[in-house]
Formats: sequence, C-alpha cells, structure tokens
Amino acid sequence: MQILQPVRGTSDLLPTDKARQNKVIETAKRIAHGYGFQDMATPIFEFTDVFRRPLGDASDVVSKETYSFEDRGGTEITLRPENTASVMRAVISNGLTQTLPQKYIYAGPMFRYERPQKGRMRQFHQIGVELIGPSSALADAEVIACGADFLSSLGVLDDCTLHLNSLGDTQSRDAYRTALVSFLENYQDDLSADSQRRLTQNPLRILDSKDAKDKEIVADAPQLSDYLNDASKAHYDLLINALDKANIDFVADPLLVRGLDYYCHTAFEFITDKLGAQGTVLGGGRYDGLAEMLGGPHLPAVGFAAGVERLSLLVDAPDTKTTDILLVVMDTELQADGFAIANQLRRAGHSVDMPFSGNIAKKLKRADKIGAKLALLLGSQEFATGEVQLKSMATGESVTVALDGLTSHPLIAALSQ
Repeated sequence: MQILQPVRGTSDLLPTDKARQNKVIETAKRIAHGYGFQDMATPIFEFTDVFRRPLGDASDVVSKETYSFEDRGGTEITLRPENTASVMRAVISNGLTQTLPQKYIYAGPMFRYERPQKGRMRQFHQIGVELIGPSSALADAEVIACGADFLSSLGVLDDCTLHLNSLGDTQSRDAYRTALVSFLENYQDDLSADSQRRLTQNPLRILDSKDAKDKEIVADAPQLSDYLNDASKAHYDLLINALDKANIDFVADPLLVRGLDYYCHTAFEFITDKLGAQGTVLGGGRYDGLAEMLGGPHLPAVGFAAGVERLSLLVDAPDTKTTDILLVVMDTELQADGFAIANQLRRAGHSVDMPFSGNIAKKLKRADKIGAKLALLLGSQEFATGEVQLKSMATGESVTVALDGLTSHPLIAALSQ
C-alpha cells in the first residue's frame, strides 16, 4: 500500500519547526500587547463575498489562488487567503463600529493556491495587527513602530529595510491613476501580459511588476508624489516626522503600491535580502475604504501582516528539550506508583517524562535526548522506606530523598526558579 504524503504546498510542523513558529508568534503577541492590541481570531473559512467584494473577481487572489467551494447546503465558502477582511467583517457583524478604536492581533493559517516555494506554502501562517478607528497618521506610525519592535525582538530588524510610500487619498489616487494610464497606454504593446491586463483593472500594480521590460517602462512613469493633494501631503509629513523622532529609519519607495481601491495614504514593507527574491517579511498600510465594501460604515483603519514561515527562516530554533525530570521505574511492580509520583510532580508545575519500557540503561539515556535536568530513580528498596534516588544530570551526583515532601526538596524547587 502506498505511503500517504502531505498535500503539495503543506508541511508537517515537527518540534524544531514548531518551536521556531511559536517563537515568532509569541514574540509578536508580547510586543503587540505592549501597544494595547488584544488577541482575537476569526473563522478559517468565510462566505466568499468577504474576500470577493474587496479583492474583486479580477484580482489574482480571487481568480487564481483562493480555495473556494460550495458546502453541502450550496453556500459558497472560501478558506481565508488573508485576514484583514475577516477582522473587519468581525468588527461590523459584532456591532463594534460604535466602540472605537479597536486594536487586535491575530495569528493563524491562511490558504492560497500558488506555486510552493521557500517560505511560501499553500497553507501558510500569518500574524498581524489591525488598528481600526483612528484616521491620524500617528496610528500609522504606531503600527509601523510595533512592527519594527517585533522584528527587533526577533533579532532580524538589522537585516531589514523599511520601505515607505504615500498612496494619497481617493482624490489624489484618482488623479494619479488617470496620469499613469495615459502614460502606460503609449507602451501598451510592450508591457507584459499581466501588466496589459492590469492596465484596465488595477494599473498601480504595474509599478511593482517584476518583469524586466515593465521595470524599464515604469522607470519614466509619473510619480505618485507629484499628485498628492495638501491633505495627503500633511498626512505623510506627520508620519515621517513621527518616525524620525522615534528613530525608525526608512527609505522612500515611490514604486511601493497597493492595487486595490480601499487602500490609501500609507503603504510600507520591511524587506530583507536574506530570503532571496521573496524579501518582504512584514508589510501593511492604511485601508480606510474596506469597511464600506463589506456593508459597514466608513471606518479608518491601518495594520500589518507578517508571514510566520518566512520569519521562521530567519530566527534560531529555541531549545525544544525542556523536560525537568526523567522518572525511571526500576522495578516492574512499582509502575503504578511511579505514575502517581509523576503526576504529583506535574501538578506541582514540573514537566516529567516517564519511559514505559526498556532496561534501566536505555531509560537513563533518554535523559540527554529530552534535556532532563534531574533523574528520579524509583527502586523497591528505597520505596519500601518511603524514599527515592534523585540524580543531577549536570553533576552526576545522587541523593536519597523522602517521598514525603518530594516537591519541596531544594533540587526540585530550584527547577522553578
């Protein structure tokens, strides 16, 4: 019979990889909590319109990458390809639009059907924050600062560069889109097939095309910054002033864009050269128009998302050997007693591993494998007098310890310090 393998684009997270991901997620939550963000989670699947309305049928995500299907009741469902739309849907459907601001951090799996590559899977994991309510550029600065502190705490910020751009408000974007399309139409036949399609659907996306010929063309395209109105300039000026005063370095990137209409003003990405072509490890921006597309009121909002798999490639694996005590039962008739002692220690807050089979030597070898700090040896002679042997794996020294008061013995109590 053929051995079954994981589906292409998915992977099993064994202890070392899971420890890396846990480190990324736990660090993100710790930093975000310091900024007042609260944990939240949305369902893994949503009505397809939650993603179709803001992303559009013509977007690559909806047309090529979503896992969409009809359930047994005939309802069209989509596994979430991203989480911002889900978070905004949750704010609207839970009646939270009158109690602003709302500040959330989330972590969980997302799903996109695309060619798997290093750091990018079909089931992948994201962490992200969303700040919903404030329209001030200081909210943008806070989200960016939170992202910078998160990357710094992971030890990867020095390998990243913050790229920043202003997309302007709707008036500015409309004026710029008109000028950009007028320019690009002169080169329509020279654009890549994707860019020719985007010319009528979301022309700003052409600015970040990876095609060499497209890059050559857009190098001479009009600059978005030339079309910012006074309100948009004021928003951007306050943002960069706040970042400067907080000593957060950035580079202005006029080609950093978002192709969808609900994005506005700030767009940013932290980019590294340590992961090859897939260099963005955290990105976000302002999306004031999203709530209305989902049937809610106008809600200013800004946030970021980061790929857990990509960041995991940049961090050292934490030590997965975290067992406190290896409990070795030396005589078969004491197995149930050993089980009871192990549970007593666990209830006292210690991690305990108790091998169920093998000879004494084999059981003791497991101490190194699991990183046990102490070995507790339960033998008939000591047990008859209410005692056990306690061995320090660091020094090799053994002491006889009374079972009565075992959890308060200095060697065991020191494990909690």
